[in-house]
Amino acid sequence: MKNTALSRIHENLGAKMVPFAGYNMPVQYEGVNAEHETVRNSVGVFDVSHMGEFFLKGENALALIQKVTSNDASKLVDGKAQYSCLPNNNGGIVDDLIVYKIADNDYMLVVNASNIEKDWNWISSQNDLGVSMTNASEEYSLLAIQGPQAAAAMQILTSIDLANMSYYSFQIGDFAGIENVIISATGYTGSGGFEIYFKNENAITIWNKIFEAGSSLGIKPIGLAARDTLRLEMGFCLYGNDINDTTSPIEAGLGWITKFDKEFTNSANLKIQKEVGVARKLVGFELIERGIPRHDYEIVDNDGNNIGIVTSGTMAPSLGKGIGMGYVKKEFSTIDSEIFIQIRNNKVAAKVVKMPFIKNNHF
Repeated sequence: MKNTALSRIHENLGAKMVPFAGYNMPVQYEGVNAEHETVRNSVGVFDVSHMGEFFLKGENALALIQKVTSNDASKLVDGKAQYSCLPNNNGGIVDDLIVYKIADNDYMLVVNASNIEKDWNWISSQNDLGVSMTNASEEYSLLAIQGPQAAAAMQILTSIDLANMSYYSFQIGDFAGIENVIISATGYTGSGGFEIYFKNENAITIWNKIFEAGSSLGIKPIGLAARDTLRLEMGFCLYGNDINDTTSPIEAGLGWITKFDKEFTNSANLKIQKEVGVARKLVGFELIERGIPRHDYEIVDNDGNNIGIVTSGTMAPSLGKGIGMGYVKKEFSTIDSEIFIQIRNNKVAAKVVKMPFIKNNHF
């Protein structure tokens, strides 16, 4: 089991540590609901250093990214990031990722921790263009400083104007006395904030300065369990749950990152899916009756016939009700469709709703 540069700090803070994607990670500190509310209302810090960072350089770097990703990376300008996915040859998804354009011929790809080796092998296998690729995943730490108070809490640590950074933009500069830190206005919570990339040797210094700077605003460390409830309230897909090697981006509602004005892996087949339609769709749902939906619970119709499967589910701390995402037959995918979640021996009523589950003003 690998440790991040901050694992010892989490243990000293009393975090409950669990194995995740081969790393020893903090799942919670004071409790999921309290940590969730800290991020929604103030500011919290996640150690997500297990995520992967690949650097692609060379005159064909953009061509390779265009070939392997579904979104149109040619639209990126320096200092902008883009959510995308890596389609496979069979209609599924190798991974979802964020593409950062540092400069012409210079890009960073941020991939999911559990898929680092798989993604590296996949992109490498497509690299017949002479692109220089560096897997720097084990050299970098990543902290997500999330919540409506994130900019106010962190401004003292950097000369970069945090409050005026647009969503999915980034800058490279000074942070907590360290140079060449990547400060990105991205995150996985829907509450605003930043993701900070830096070398491992600076992790403890940066962690301590973050908590010193944010102390007056009640900044707290947050575990992966609250990260999951926060992302689910926003309807953000989690790889391995809501998307995987067998789910297409069209089924998953990711048509908005699937651009057919270029060719990419399996684009011809995915274009047919978009034009003809798909037999199942990923939807969000709220329980009408009491209950908590969980991953792999069956979704049924009024007569108890199977119509799909829950991919993610929880008791939403911000809403006080059970919510989830799952794939259902197309005819049950329209908003307000009545569906039922099979929870043990009970058929619990739910309805399809528009995501995100909570509305906010942070985008």
